Amino acid sequence: MSGYKQVQRALLSVTDKTGLVPFAQQLAAHGVELVSTGGTARTLREAGLKVLDISDLTGFPEMLDGRVKTLHPKVHGGLLFVRSKAEHKAAVEKHGIQPIDMVVVNLYAFEKTAAKPDATFEEVIENIDIGGPSMVRSAAKNFEDVAIVTDVADYPALGEELAGNVGRLSRETRWRLAQKAFAVTAAYDTAISNTLERIASAEQPEEPVHFTDPAKADFPKTLRLAYPLAMSLRYGENPHQRAALYADGSGTGIAGAKQLQGKELSFNNLVDLDACWELAQEFDAPGVAIIKHTNPCGAATGANVLEAYQKALAADPVSAFGGVIGINREVDGAAAEEIAKLFVEAIAAPAFTPEARTRFAAKKNLRLVEVRPAQTPYVVKQVSGGLLLQDSDRGHVTAAELKVVTARKPTDDELAALLFAWRVCKHVKSNAVVYARDGQTIGVGAGQMSRVDAARFGAMKAVLPLEGCVAASDAFFPFPDGLEVVAEAGATAVIQPGGSVKDFEVIAVADRLGVAMVFTGMRHFRH
Repeated sequence: MSGYKQVQRALLSVTDKTGLVPFAQQLAAHGVELVSTGGTARTLREAGLKVLDISDLTGFPEMLDGRVKTLHPKVHGGLLFVRSKAEHKAAVEKHGIQPIDMVVVNLYAFEKTAAKPDATFEEVIENIDIGGPSMVRSAAKNFEDVAIVTDVADYPALGEELAGNVGRLSRETRWRLAQKAFAVTAAYDTAISNTLERIASAEQPEEPVHFTDPAKADFPKTLRLAYPLAMSLRYGENPHQRAALYADGSGTGIAGAKQLQGKELSFNNLVDLDACWELAQEFDAPGVAIIKHTNPCGAATGANVLEAYQKALAADPVSAFGGVIGINREVDGAAAEEIAKLFVEAIAAPAFTPEARTRFAAKKNLRLVEVRPAQTPYVVKQVSGGLLLQDSDRGHVTAAELKVVTARKPTDDELAALLFAWRVCKHVKSNAVVYARDGQTIGVGAGQMSRVDAARFGAMKAVLPLEGCVAASDAFFPFPDGLEVVAEAGATAVIQPGGSVKDFEVIAVADRLGVAMVFTGMRHFRH
């Protein structure tokens, strides 16, 4: 059978023992000799399998607290032995090295250990696997003769192939396993390097390890990214572009969301879902964000999800058609009943009640995703020839931190509306001006080349009355004309960062028009 190789001896050494015994039983049924180490050998023997200890294979005992057990010429010689080379065959025969045709290994749970709140520095270092990655690399390098199994999810398919080919595996399978194996060791080394770089001090090995706060740590000297493929997508932003989703494996955020129903998620769905989910998380009260092309066409808070949705939709019902919705609370039946009346592509929320699921089930193409909040300390953007890395924009201001710069102070209602508008404005593409009132956007001016145009566009988009609203600008007004447009539209109070050389002129115009204005001292550009 061309390309197929018989598996006669397998070395098994795993941390995750899921599915181990049934797979080992399948190997044994094909006459494969099982060689194993420590706890893996014990598990196999308890299942009634005949197992050869690694020390019996090498003639050398496991030592140094198990640090040295597979790091031996009789292991790596058996893995790296190229069966078709006469000189290799002569060498292994001379030194009594037995070929190993399969390695089943998964690595010490380094990241899991490091994530434990009480993990000590010594414990973290001890969970750096050395023998495992070495065997993985040796076996993967010699994939022409050796199968390397690093993923428990591969056990069933391998068992079927062995059964269908009299204990043999194809070259195609061995090559696929080798590719996966090198990806595993690359990701493992990346995790170790990234983790150790975050450790502030190693002076007290026996005490819990202290990691530097990402917000205070220096940027990594080398940016190492290891994100396994989560799924291939039908296409990218446009049908002629290929696309795929890669996730960090945490099961959080949009990349780790659980899809409950609906069509396959698209590239644009995921981008928009991320935008609406992040905006919805800004609100302490029940909040809803309706997004179209990453910009909010409506956002609102309310006493419950239903009220917040109704207010968000009322802000721009035309643009909301075909958008995506982010919600920061569990969606109940009453809210689902109302939302189901609108055509939307996808909805992201932390949970959906059974009643909501039942109501949405009638809309079979509607994508429902259940999302767990993610902690994302950095934002990465690609530029030609490299990557840009920055802190995530987690900046907030409170009422006490605002600086009133006009003669008139904002009223309590204006102040609440200003803080709401400021949180929304943070998620609008710059240049951005947001009009709002009573926890509801009224008009959104997004992505304009000049701030005065953003002010005009936001007012033009308003379908609700602007009179008595407030306005937020993501950066300072460079000239008074933007402030004049906002006031002319009906805004009575404005929130902006301040910092323009013409601030005094803008303040003077605000005073002349009776507009209350506050400075945040913080800008929220979003490109």
